[in-house]
Amino acid sequence: MDEPVDAPYLTWPGPLALAHRGGGGEAPENSRAALEHMAALGFRYFETDARATADGVVVLQHDADLDRTTDGTGPLARRTWAEVARMRDRSGSAPLRLRDVLAEYPELRLNIDAKEDTVVGPLVREITDAGAEDRVCLASFSDARLRRMRAAFGGQVATSLGQRETARLVLAAAARVPPGAARRRPLRVPAPGGPPPRRAVAVQVPPRHGGIPVVTAPFVALAHRLGLAVHVWTVDDATAMTRLLDLGVDGIVTDRPRVLRAVLEARGEWYPPL
Repeated sequence: MDEPVDAPYLTWPGPLALAHRGGGGEAPENSRAALEHMAALGFRYFETDARATADGVVVLQHDADLDRTTDGTGPLARRTWAEVARMRDRSGSAPLRLRDVLAEYPELRLNIDAKEDTVVGPLVREITDAGAEDRVCLASFSDARLRRMRAAFGGQVATSLGQRETARLVLAAAARVPPGAARRRPLRVPAPGGPPPRRAVAVQVPPRHGGIPVVTAPFVALAHRLGLAVHVWTVDDATAMTRLLDLGVDGIVTDRPRVLRAVLEARGEWYPPL
């Protein structure tokens, strides 16, 4: 297969521009101000993090503790939503609930990193209640957590590749092995016009790991042969963005959305929402 999977979440005319936590280098991360900033720039894709309050409300929050990003303290998981709603983040607004973002930004597509086991149930419920299955891509550094989310949606929601699956792909690309040997079980790729894929639609990786290049021409080619889009995080330098786009990556996650937009505009690959 020469092209990435045609999943609803991925349908876009050019490389995906994903604002990391809403563009945390240009606005307070995971805040309403960040959402408004990226929307004003024409970004359609919001990379974010999900954790749950003590009463099962999904909040867009990276850290387990509230200290760094809000005027609150301690673990989010020990607070009810009523308590969190009274706090203010670095932009001066209340922290964001996932349900509000899904309702207020219906054209937005979200790449959501589930940061803890306890958020899986509430996350599945809120996405389902909003009818947002085609608007999200679920990710996690936990393979077990990712399997739970895939199973909960019956494989009908886009996900990224799991950590172990990604490691096998990186090793296979480095060894230049045949695509079929890259995984113990091949990806299930739908026929054109068929249902959404039941497994991962993207591999999301840093350019390097431990000083070793991850995103190379063989890696991109192998991912594409397996029906996977390649998204690279977190890239803030224009030169690095250009190099990765020249390699054929399908999306870039950045804290500097203005920089990425300028790079894509210069290449004639910036496609704002219709």
